[in-house]
Amino acid sequence: MDAIRVIRFIVTTVAWAKDWDDRISGRQCQWCSHGRPDEIDFGTRVFAGQVSDAYFARRAFVRGYAVVVWRGRHVVEPIDLSPAEADQYQREVLTVARAIRDHFQPAKLNYLTMGNWEPHLHTHVTARYPDDPGDGGPLPAKTPPLLDLRQWRTDAEAVRTLLEQIQWHASGALLHPDGHG
Repeated sequence: MDAIRVIRFIVTTVAWAKDWDDRISGRQCQWCSHGRPDEIDFGTRVFAGQVSDAYFARRAFVRGYAVVVWRGRHVVEPIDLSPAEADQYQREVLTVARAIRDHFQPAKLNYLTMGNWEPHLHTHVTARYPDDPGDGGPLPAKTPPLLDLRQWRTDAEAVRTLLEQIQWHASGALLHPDGHG
């Protein structure tokens, strides 16, 4: 049964957008046109890093889902970043992931960098649980439900607070708010 569900996910097709060339070039990039607002239709910003913003999603199949968005120039692929930019971006993705893991205590975290719908560098960080709708496989490939507004705002604030406390040690190690890795 699980194998069948994975195959269905893999073969699900979505047509490329008619304005794909404009999206790839950045002329019609939704992430670039947003600027760096605190709130967008997708969710609320919980992190403003040196090279990225993280938005806590209002629609999700699970609690603990955020998207970390590159906020430099328009970039589609992580391989188009300089080594220093790539390092900083990855550090910021891991910082967001640490806060999600610390707050939600999931069984696992998933990281997904695709861009097939919106070709601008961004990474989905998703908490996964034994009883989530993916049942050990991918989460459903459909529009997720709106989360309870009160719970969502409480979770977003808790993650935002953790992100303010988490920092990188000079050695490059990610430190937990208690000062340990």
